[in-house]
Amino acid sequence: MDVLSEVLSTVRLRGAIFFNAEFSAPWCISSSGAAGIEPHLPFPNAHLIMFHFLTEGRAYARLGELRVDLDAGDIVVLPGGDSHLLGNGPLRGEPVDSFREFAASLAQGLRAVKFGGGGEKTKFVCGYMACDPRLADVFLSGLPRLLRVPVAAGPSGKWIENSIRFSVDASTGSNEGSSLVVGKLSEVLFVETLRSYISLLPKEQTGWLAGLRDPNLAKALALMHRDPARDWTVEALAKDVGLSRTRLAERFRHFLGMSPIAYLTDWRMRIAADALEKTDKSVVEVAMDVGYNSEAAFNRAFKRAYNAPPAQFRQQKKGLRVVELSPEPAMA
Repeated sequence: MDVLSEVLSTVRLRGAIFFNAEFSAPWCISSSGAAGIEPHLPFPNAHLIMFHFLTEGRAYARLGELRVDLDAGDIVVLPGGDSHLLGNGPLRGEPVDSFREFAASLAQGLRAVKFGGGGEKTKFVCGYMACDPRLADVFLSGLPRLLRVPVAAGPSGKWIENSIRFSVDASTGSNEGSSLVVGKLSEVLFVETLRSYISLLPKEQTGWLAGLRDPNLAKALALMHRDPARDWTVEALAKDVGLSRTRLAERFRHFLGMSPIAYLTDWRMRIAADALEKTDKSVVEVAMDVGYNSEAAFNRAFKRAYNAPPAQFRQQKKGLRVVELSPEPAMA
């Protein structure tokens, strides 16, 4: 699983818990997902992953026609931040708009919000993960739009659950740094959710996340992600992993549908695009950072990936004006 840690550190994962609820049946709320909370966050252009973690009782989550039932210790994740419904008990009338109904409560931090018809209690916390969309797409593309994972059933599940309970309670007081602790715990919760999800995938599943269960493929991915600028060849990678070139290429094609070098090039271009958009490094510096000693070769590879050369891509993303310098006039 080392490659998962490598990728998650690269995508600048930032988490927070923003809602602490104690609802009683029957109740049903609608959430506009990422669209409802994005305007209030200091993360421009970040991708938001929404989640709800049940600490007590039962509930259901619904996205379109897809519905999952939830029990205490379950987490439901919406990797795309889609709008959705949460509830327990028969629906009476229209669902309550969560951001509109509880806007005042959200502004008060994590004090418990109580709502519902007075029946069976459900306690849960809601949070989000902000990450870079271009880099996070590597693992997000393999996730369903709505997934339920029994996190508390895992080895560290109870520790996470109890820690979140304690930290949420502490954050309602005047404890300095409690909000930071809650944020870090939400990140741990998300990582454990991914690990649990991977372990529950069927054996025949393919894709990036499923590939992490293949020890040889996972080692190869970890090596490339740890040092993407290295002058990798299939021979060198296969030797480090302990497989033949043919066998390693087969593992990549089976799980990822591409060759090792094609995967490396794709990841390098994602890193380069991120650097061009978010830093002031020159095109030459970015090229060298991702393993290209030739600016011309880097320009060609980048244009194939993004349909624009690096300088033009930066201009489009940053709104900069690119000045083309004319050659010096020839001396007489």
